[in-house]
Amino acid sequence: MSDRDAPGFEPPPYPYDRLDDFQKIAQQFDGGIVDLSIGTPCDPPPPAVIEALSSSGSERGYPASIGSEALRRSIARWMARRFAIDVPVSRIAACIGTKEFVATTPQYMKLRRPNRDTVIYPAVAYPTYEMGAILAGLRPLAVPMNAEGHMDFASLSPSDIERALMIWVNSPSNPTGSLDDLGYAADWGRRHGIPVFSDECYTEFTWSTSAQSILQHGLDGVVAVHSLSKRSNLAGVRVGFYAGDAEIVEYLKEVRKHAGFMVPGPAQAAGVAALDDDEHVQVQRDRYRSRLENMAQVLGKWSGIDIGMPDGGFYLWFDAEDAWAFTEKLAREAGALVSPGDFYGAGGSRHVRVAVVQPDAKLRLVAERLGVS
Repeated sequence: MSDRDAPGFEPPPYPYDRLDDFQKIAQQFDGGIVDLSIGTPCDPPPPAVIEALSSSGSERGYPASIGSEALRRSIARWMARRFAIDVPVSRIAACIGTKEFVATTPQYMKLRRPNRDTVIYPAVAYPTYEMGAILAGLRPLAVPMNAEGHMDFASLSPSDIERALMIWVNSPSNPTGSLDDLGYAADWGRRHGIPVFSDECYTEFTWSTSAQSILQHGLDGVVAVHSLSKRSNLAGVRVGFYAGDAEIVEYLKEVRKHAGFMVPGPAQAAGVAALDDDEHVQVQRDRYRSRLENMAQVLGKWSGIDIGMPDGGFYLWFDAEDAWAFTEKLAREAGALVSPGDFYGAGGSRHVRVAVVQPDAKLRLVAERLGVS
């Protein structure tokens, strides 16, 4: 076969599409399926956020790609309150949620440093870290966790370090809920001249410590990535942001401007209202904490597995030995859908992820179907 006839890239199956058969089983229950597989928020945003979304009048013109001045100032205020850090507005920019940022940033970083070809990320992780590297024609490199539950940078070879373009860290982790050592990651990246991108979308739901950001360890050489999808139940509005190293943020601002990435104006107005209100986030924290505790108890009693609370996030993550068998059994007996851990890398193949993102009445339905009180 000539190069001209060689097959091109074929996207792999989207992970959650692999659950279609179990979804059909679960849908047969009276009361319908209880979908705990995808982390889609179900609770309402604050009324003030909906009002801002519907009344800004900003739908008429093109919004600023970097985010409006009002949005970026609200982000700076939020980071000052949450992390006690002063981030200049010039080092902050908006993105359309964060999935597109995770998926597209490697290709832009490659243009900046064409002699590097490797994207480093946790071995058990959100699938888009790997896919972003693949879509950019780069080499994805999964790094295992060490005994303390942190990315094992010591496992990287000198060749891997030499080829590394960027590093993704994720704390609290999706799917495991573990907290990484962000200070160590920032220091390691600076020592080796490798930018560290820190996905902190679940930081508002940190249980074992206060909320953490890599920016608390300095802005140089690092970029923090945040989303309003989880903290404010705005996944459908697509508001995220990135902040940190002056040169990297400025570079990405300019590249993304040329690519036409723009958070819609009404969504930016909603983002300002959401970021300036901490009360609704505390309400959401209480909801998720209660749901995590209840579902850990219900599934633990039913399965006999010791299911512990995560350090962060709104997912239960536990060793089920045979994750696909557990998933099928739960679908058949409770009409509930969960995620087998191999969706998040081979290192998670024995595990199951349960997203407690259904209303309390739906979660009670799972308990009733399983006969657990």
